[in-house]
Formats: sequence, C-alpha cells, structure tokens
Amino acid sequence: MRFPSLISFIGFVLLMAGTWCPLLRPFHLFNWDVYDLNRPYGMVILLISVVGILGVVLNRIKLVRFTAWLSLVLVLLLFIAAFMKVHTSFSFIPFKSFAGFLANQVKFKWGWYLLFAGPVIALAGTLAKSSKYSR
Repeated sequence: MRFPSLISFIGFVLLMAGTWCPLLRPFHLFNWDVYDLNRPYGMVILLISVVGILGVVLNRIKLVRFTAWLSLVLVLLLFIAAFMKVHTSFSFIPFKSFAGFLANQVKFKWGWYLLFAGPVIALAGTLAKSSKYSR
C-alpha cells in the first residue's frame, strides 16, 4: 500500500469514528452524535466512508478523491445545519435575551474536529504525489 493511500485510509477511518463521537450537548444533560442529529444523514456519511475505504483498498484514486470531497461537503453541510438549528430553535420566544441564553446552552463538542479532520486527511492523501521510485 502506498503511503498516500495509507493517509487516505486513516482519514476515512477517522470520519467513520467521528460519526459516533459527541457533537452537541444540549443543556449539559446528554451528548448527541451524528445518528442522534439525523440518522439517515449519518448513514450516508458512514456509507461514503466505507466506499472511500473500498476505493483505497482497490487502489481507485479517482473514487477515493471523489468520496473525500463528497464527505467534506457532507460534513460541512451537517455543521451548517446544526449551527442554524441551534441558533433558530428558540426563535419562537419573544424575549431575545432569553432565547439567546437557551441557544447558548447547546454546546458544540470535540467530535466536530474529528468529523472535519477525516475528510481533510483523506483528501490530503489523494493530493499527495507518490514517489517515482516506490517499491
């Protein structure tokens, strides 16, 4: 296995692991992962990471590059959707300061770093040039 392929493989494994990491913590009560936010969307991200791993194993660079870009776009869309949902969930309350206080009680957790790092690392593996004298 080439070194850039190994980097892409690690990126897709990080993306897969990131789907089970805590992403949001509403009101300091419990943690939500991707599947708690939106189960079908989480399954699509998981499927894309599996297709990326299969592309790495089968040495299909174009497929790996496509799945890396697609997973980055999907994670970015999930982040934008979560951010908008958190900041508009309490807009029905007429008191803006109280609505802002409640929106601030929903915390973004460290799982977002892993979700973004996975596709970026997988993409870096596809963009790296392999050496001319590889074994």
